[in-house]
Amino acid sequence: MTAHADSRKGSEMVWKPMVFAICGLAIASNSVANADDVTFEELLQRVQAAEARVNALEAQQRSNLYREASFNRPSEEAESANTANEISDLEALTKKWEEKWSKQTETNDELKSSIERSVQSGSSGTKSMKISGRIHADYWAFPDSTPGINTLESGDASITPQDRFGFRRLRFGVGGDVSPNMGYRIEMEFAGGNKTEFRDAYIAMKDVSFFQTVIVGNHKRPYGLDHLNSSRYNVFMERPFVIESFNQDARRLGISANGVSDDQEWNWRYGVWNQRLVQDEGSYVSDHVQGEIAGRLARTYWYDDSSDGRGYAHFGLSGTLAHPDGSAGSGSASSEARFRHRPEARSSNRWLDTKAIRGANWYEMIGVEKVVNIGSLQMVGEYQTMFMQRDSGFKNLFLHGGYAYVSYFLTGEHIPWERKTGTLGRVKPFENFFLVDRCDGSVGRGWGAWQVAARYSYADFVDQDIVGGVGESVTLGLNWHWNANTRLQMNYIMGEIKNNSGLSGDYDIIGARFMIDF
Repeated sequence: MTAHADSRKGSEMVWKPMVFAICGLAIASNSVANADDVTFEELLQRVQAAEARVNALEAQQRSNLYREASFNRPSEEAESANTANEISDLEALTKKWEEKWSKQTETNDELKSSIERSVQSGSSGTKSMKISGRIHADYWAFPDSTPGINTLESGDASITPQDRFGFRRLRFGVGGDVSPNMGYRIEMEFAGGNKTEFRDAYIAMKDVSFFQTVIVGNHKRPYGLDHLNSSRYNVFMERPFVIESFNQDARRLGISANGVSDDQEWNWRYGVWNQRLVQDEGSYVSDHVQGEIAGRLARTYWYDDSSDGRGYAHFGLSGTLAHPDGSAGSGSASSEARFRHRPEARSSNRWLDTKAIRGANWYEMIGVEKVVNIGSLQMVGEYQTMFMQRDSGFKNLFLHGGYAYVSYFLTGEHIPWERKTGTLGRVKPFENFFLVDRCDGSVGRGWGAWQVAARYSYADFVDQDIVGGVGESVTLGLNWHWNANTRLQMNYIMGEIKNNSGLSGDYDIIGARFMIDF
């Protein structure tokens, strides 16, 4: 029944008693007025007539309400059509959900199969496992060099250094945590072709009282900023003369403690290492341990939290006390007192080389480092010096070098700073590089992040009877960050080598690198 019918029904309940009341009052008043003239039978007839009239009015009201209800109610055909439409909608909805369920079942089967084929931990105690890797594909060209440089590279003054394509790094590794507070990492280097080597290979113990994190295995010696920085984040393609010479390939077998203060202002690393580079050997065999103690203390004395780290300043001290095998002045090739480097590019030979230093007994290396970053502008410098004590019959040595660079983002980004480790972080472009066709026929573009840089580098490995050469270079760099994990690096190097075993010369080198990491 409609709302209108309900209102009529309500009104009926009101007026029906009112009719009886009015009729009763009329009869009563009439009776009082004409009590002497009207008989009882006449009064009864009048009441019966009033009742009949009320019944007639009631019947008419019901008829009107029925007609209204019939007028507003859908016909049987309409009701049947509505029911059919509802059934059709329900059938369509049921079919749709059946299709979704079928697709979901197929997806679940695919996921199950994928998980069964995926890398999984071999122990129930493993808490996490992370796969990582990087690809650095290089091109190097040597447009200009003098006879002295040609001799250093090929042994023939008439043969210039040859251009080359190749992989600088092809790394793949796995790391993670093991319950309750252990960690691990294994990383392999495949860029050498069939000469596969390992890089990081260590066990970590976390939350070890005041030691914080203890690492045992092959990992980096803390000789300063540039080598502790990951090659994924460094501004230039190759490391400076002195950095790579004093700490060739950085990683050694050892045990170290690594920590950071609660406010992340201070961080430190210290430990003991074997000096031998065993990445292609797997072990060190000798009665002479050739051990060293090394450490680094760094302070981020300014960090602008309000700009999310676009401004910061850092200072660090590093050093080592090492005891190489001088082999009683024999110049044995097993001695780790040898410092050498390429021309900050991937040449075939080292253009600075002290050879194995005869009579090397002890040496101390001290390094200082400084970083200031103001928005898109960054300034970095390091200086390292080495004092070497030699056996009787040989004179002590002083070797040293350093570098300084400035970089700037043309697109406004900045180089993040990792306060826990005192190293550079991952650059995140404001806009990734892309080039796509749009629906309207135009081309959509994203330019990525563009960074320019310039570096001056110097190293002096000539002292007393050691003529490892003096290197000096200026490198201009351009980095095009396509996204946070991919970039193109381009370097132009102008350098000079003086007095490497009597050879000297100038050179120009061009380098380009496509790189990605995950």
